[in-house]
Amino acid sequence: MSNDILHEENGKVVNNPWRRLREFTAARIGLGRAGVSLPTAELLAFQLSHAQARDAVHFPLDTEAVCGDIRSLVGLIPHQKTLRLHSQAVDRITYLQRPDQGRALSEESRQKLIHYMANISVDSTTRHYPESEYDLAIVVVDGLSSLAVQQNAVPFIEQLTELLIAEDQPWLLAPITIVEQGRVAIGDDIGELLNARAVLVLIGERPGLSSPDSLGLYLTWNPKSGLNDASRNCISNIRPAGLQYPEAARRALYLLREARRLKMSGVNLKDRTQDNVIEHLVEQRNFLLSE
Repeated sequence: MSNDILHEENGKVVNNPWRRLREFTAARIGLGRAGVSLPTAELLAFQLSHAQARDAVHFPLDTEAVCGDIRSLVGLIPHQKTLRLHSQAVDRITYLQRPDQGRALSEESRQKLIHYMANISVDSTTRHYPESEYDLAIVVVDGLSSLAVQQNAVPFIEQLTELLIAEDQPWLLAPITIVEQGRVAIGDDIGELLNARAVLVLIGERPGLSSPDSLGLYLTWNPKSGLNDASRNCISNIRPAGLQYPEAARRALYLLREARRLKMSGVNLKDRTQDNVIEHLVEQRNFLLSE
């Protein structure tokens, strides 16, 4: 005899007792069944999520809107410029078929950065000196989900810059660059050309069936062309339904501080922002076991 329970709203759909766990996760568990099949509502929801993931890959980034939103943060980022760049992938089809072209700047964009570095004015108030290094270059890249960038990049930058300007040791920011048809490694080219000590790439992650809007963050110390993923630290799933902006910014700041202190990033730099939380949970567990 089956232990399945009939769904209260429809006597023909057999409910799964695990369904209550969906209060805590967006994962597709406890979907129930109708005969040997999924309930129609769950099947349609799956098809909608699949369509949203496909749309996120092909939806073009509104770079003008992103630039405008970043300029609206002028109170937090005084004298901040934005530069629009492009990878070697001339269109979306090329980008999807030739990942290598998405990792490198187009010659026009490369020359734009070279020209900028050769002509920035000496200004004691902004500390923009051609021979000096920027502390940090923030690079916004459409990646595989421009939806994620459109919705999450600027709110995250706002949270991060609030933390950066409160630091005792100042961070000199390079112009924020917005890149179309780019992949993670393109940040290394940009960081090297901008003479930045560290580069922070904000990029749309590969869409999932429950997360078409997930923003990823990649940190590299001493960026230069030819580095691989072992040189980078990653924070993923930044979005309101995932890792929220304040916590993501706090973790990013920790990694930035440690990268600057240790002069390294990647596999040699560990994210220990959760250590105190884990220690507290262990202490709480031990206390309960001792009762």
